[in-house]
Amino acid sequence: MNANKKSGFIGYLLGVVQTFIGLTAIAGGFRLVSNPNGIPDFPIEWLNNSPFTNYFIPGLVLLIVIGFGNVLAGTVTFLRKRYSGSIAIVLGTFLILYMTIEVWFVGLRNFLQPLYFILGVIVLILGLKLFKSTIIFQIEVESTPNKLSA
Repeated sequence: MNANKKSGFIGYLLGVVQTFIGLTAIAGGFRLVSNPNGIPDFPIEWLNNSPFTNYFIPGLVLLIVIGFGNVLAGTVTFLRKRYSGSIAIVLGTFLILYMTIEVWFVGLRNFLQPLYFILGVIVLILGLKLFKSTIIFQIEVESTPNKLSA
């Protein structure tokens, strides 16, 4: 598989993962913001050892940063913008940190926590690969002599 096809596949896979994360985070964040005092899946007692008294702030971060952020990032990735790798690196790292902090404060409560941690790692790795391939492509293009100016 040549470099262009490989980066195209990586971009497509990254866009799919980002869009999935974003849409599911929007749904989850909306549920938490709408019910800040807890829902059956997330009882308020889970926050006893955390700095939060309710789910409003964590839900807002989930909704806006992880949800809308990843939907926007997926769109940017599908449009093949050169900065899509950089955005993926930031959002993948943020998701890893969010899940780590969540588990630190509320404990390992369900399969979604490790799943989204792993998805954050996947976004980070794919973002790094896409970033690297974009940099290499830019170096190749910039180092190619311009035959028209001769």
